[in-house]
Amino acid sequence: RVLVVDDDALECRSLTELLRLEGYKVASANGGPEAMTALDRAPYDVLLPAVSMPEVSGFDLLKHCSDAPATTAVILITGYGQIESAVEAIKMGADDYITKPLIDDGVKLVILRALEQQRLRRENAELRKQLGLRGGFFQLLGRDHKMQRVYDLIDVVADTNASILITGESGTGKTLIARTIHARSCRRDKPFIEVSCGALPETLLESELFGHVRGAFTNAYDDKPGKFQLADGGTIFLDEISAASPGLQVKLLRVLQDSVFEPVGGSETITVDERVVIASNLDLAEEVKRGNFRQDLYYRINVVPLNVPPLRERVCDIRPLAEHFIRVYTLQNSRQVNDISEQALRVMQPYNWPGNVRELENVIERAVILSKGPKIELADLPQRMLGKPPKIEVRTVLPLRKALEGPEREIIERALRFTNWNRNKAADSLQINRSTLFKKMRKLGLKRPDIYSKEA
Repeated sequence: RVLVVDDDALECRSLTELLRLEGYKVASANGGPEAMTALDRAPYDVLLPAVSMPEVSGFDLLKHCSDAPATTAVILITGYGQIESAVEAIKMGADDYITKPLIDDGVKLVILRALEQQRLRRENAELRKQLGLRGGFFQLLGRDHKMQRVYDLIDVVADTNASILITGESGTGKTLIARTIHARSCRRDKPFIEVSCGALPETLLESELFGHVRGAFTNAYDDKPGKFQLADGGTIFLDEISAASPGLQVKLLRVLQDSVFEPVGGSETITVDERVVIASNLDLAEEVKRGNFRQDLYYRINVVPLNVPPLRERVCDIRPLAEHFIRVYTLQNSRQVNDISEQALRVMQPYNWPGNVRELENVIERAVILSKGPKIELADLPQRMLGKPPKIEVRTVLPLRKALEGPEREIIERALRFTNWNRNKAADSLQINRSTLFKKMRKLGLKRPDIYSKEA
């Protein structure tokens, strides 16, 4: 089932006829509002909306379908000058795009490719449902193809005994992935023990991992089992492994190879059976070259490498992650926030996110607490995401109205850019009347750039 959406009746009819001749069950909608109604009434396998339409654009329809990515494939129809926007839409979750003038063979190929992707996604979802695997993914949220590859690898290796090395920048969710691997394994009913190697001084880390006997060092008044012993039968997760000293790396290599170790100060050899998952935010191959990490240990732990991409490389995941954190912190703080504005999302998506998902969680928690309404708005985001506030430099005394024209122009132009020059949305974000916005645009000489083919 295919739904074609275009406010150009001729284009809409032509594409509909082409697809019917190919054997598809095709419905058409002459504009976004009609398409919204059709999508709510019945499921469609493929949605083909024009990007530029009044009231409800192709991007709006993409967002409408984004809550059920495995149900409807979205292929945007773009005109001249809209390719850059279409590419951005791919990052936000669209399956593909086609450009006008439409070429029949090209349209057929793109649809076949999208349907094949949908089939694979449905089969994967069904397999997870049948095997009861979905619950094992805890709160792993990600629609980006890079994260899907991570999930697929977890599916393959979780129920093995292979050592796994999780790499990625700080804040990308390596601990959550380690917990998911444990929950998806046959060891799920046994302990999951986490050790942050970078959080402990070198003198204490060895004792923490391997335990110690009474009198091994000052204040060692009793025998104490280490984390390896506590994790017996389950999974031990060693985070920030690069912080381990050369001497400790030798002991780690032995326990990984032979599953045996001696407590600090003791002579009894202890045998354990456990799965080892290791994480690092440093490139361990580079650390080996610098002489900071043992090569033999690196090869031993790097049996299954699993790299978690940074948030800036998976823009389409920002919305579902933000919505998840809104639900979490609304409940925790007894707030009534239930959504995030499109203007706020437009600012968040191009942001670099140096702290990755952890930073996004912090931003949403702050916004939920500060929000004055049911929706997170631009004003609720940290200043670092909005850029520097306009600077007013008055070298000579000017009338106040004249002095404010510069900052006013910059604020209005920024709102228009954020809303893709949609005047209705820009007026709403500025909290002014639409006619007031028109007057100010005329007065300040603000015009939509030529790159946009149609006025909002």
